[in-house]
Amino acid sequence: MRVLYGVNGEGMGHATRSHVVIEELLRRHDVRVVASGAALRHLRDRLPRVEEIFGPTFAMGEGQIRRWDTVLQNVRLARREFPDTVRRWVSMVDEWKPDVVISDFEPLCGAYARWTRTPLVAVDNINMLDRCRHDREIVGKERDDFLLARAVTRSMVPGAVEYIVTTFYRPRTCRRGTTLVPPIVRPEIASAQSVSGDHLLVYSSGERRLIHALQSTGMRCLVYGMRGGPDEPVVEGNLEFRPPSNEGFVEALRTARGVVAGGGFSLLSEAVYLRKPVLAVPLRGQFEQVMNARYLQRLGYGMCRPRVTRALLAAFLARLPEYEEALAGYEQEGNTVALRTIEDRALAAAASSPRELRHARRLARRAAR
Repeated sequence: MRVLYGVNGEGMGHATRSHVVIEELLRRHDVRVVASGAALRHLRDRLPRVEEIFGPTFAMGEGQIRRWDTVLQNVRLARREFPDTVRRWVSMVDEWKPDVVISDFEPLCGAYARWTRTPLVAVDNINMLDRCRHDREIVGKERDDFLLARAVTRSMVPGAVEYIVTTFYRPRTCRRGTTLVPPIVRPEIASAQSVSGDHLLVYSSGERRLIHALQSTGMRCLVYGMRGGPDEPVVEGNLEFRPPSNEGFVEALRTARGVVAGGGFSLLSEAVYLRKPVLAVPLRGQFEQVMNARYLQRLGYGMCRPRVTRALLAAFLARLPEYEEALAGYEQEGNTVALRTIEDRALAAAASSPRELRHARRLARRAAR
């Protein structure tokens, strides 16, 4: 089977998940990858045949996404980069002619699949916004953010014959052709032996109120993710600011008592996989993070709050045994289920007759209305 695999370049979650899937597919199939941004940089060093493609980016400011600046930024980038990159990779793909296209929230691969009537399979966590029902408690006061996020999500990779959604929570699906599978975690997380240590793992850009709250606990806190962070660990009282390190981060997560982080799906999934309670502080203006964090709280795996205070952090620490008890019931054995499902759906799509594909596309278009 010849597989064209597109990877969204915004953030690292798409890249790390896709890396696991692509390596598994490469064992038995011919796979070529197109990616942008962070995903391109990550995958080029680890996989054969990775080509660059234009991808959207987010404009950030004061801890939230600036929507209008994001639109203007991407219009400018598209005018400058879109024509050349699209011509280059379309020419490459046309000579090779894939049997199936898999997209991890990468829109141009989806467009190619529709243009050429090649079967398209979507694999990501973000389609949770559009493919499942979310009640008022989850949507909350951010209904406008939810509707906007859902509309953007629906427009990114429309017309797939199958949407495979990775998730640690299980709301009801509301559209045909939707399959929920457990999160795809990095191999080093899947093989890690989780132990309950005496420190908090903190992933933060260094918001001052959070730092003061952490200092007040007296508990050892290993802090990652600060922009312009140190080249070597820096210890300030009970806080240890650490430089980027994949091995160090995995070890810190494996041995943590709890996690303080945003609402990004990848880190929340890894924490849940290792049964670590989480105090989640979603990024403002990004409803997908809010949704992830609220479902995490509903499951009893931790807290979701818009900001961290000393009192809130103290309450989170006091409830750690309660969260640990809930997490003990979470079940996931590596990536077996997700990887098997993705390959099976891709093989089925590639083997479908033109009539079956037309029928599947009609159902997908009808469901999107």
